[in-house]
Amino acid sequence: MSLLAQVQEDMKTAMKAKDKQTLGVVRQIKSAVMNEQINLGHDLTEEEELSVLSREVKQRKESIAEFKEGGRDDLAEATQAELDVLAKYLPAQLSEEEIKQIVAAAIEKAGATSPKDMGKVMGIVSAQTKGRADGKVVADTVKKALAN
Repeated sequence: MSLLAQVQEDMKTAMKAKDKQTLGVVRQIKSAVMNEQINLGHDLTEEEELSVLSREVKQRKESIAEFKEGGRDDLAEATQAELDVLAKYLPAQLSEEEIKQIVAAAIEKAGATSPKDMGKVMGIVSAQTKGRADGKVVADTVKKALAN
């Protein structure tokens, strides 16, 4: 089932359950996917759908950080609830250990020896972890591995 079909089903379920929080997030997801479809001019591939979801998750995480920084815990909690709804549409996230293994293999493959080679390694790693790991966590792991 495509993401759009899944979102449509979840929207119906949320409407029937009168779950306003979930309904709002599902509508935002649908809107983001539809806008991307219009911009690209074709139905989205699974990878493009994942990209849209990742962008939405990243926006929510940045908002949570800003709200906490500004002392608005009420908004941070509401945004965290949105993030929890969004998370069920993403594939299972990689563990830190799995990321380390992917990074080690990429360093070996790229022949990287210093932090200057981070771009090469990140290119390989990000292709393998796209949507399954936070880019910041991956970048930090690569930095640590190349620093040693």
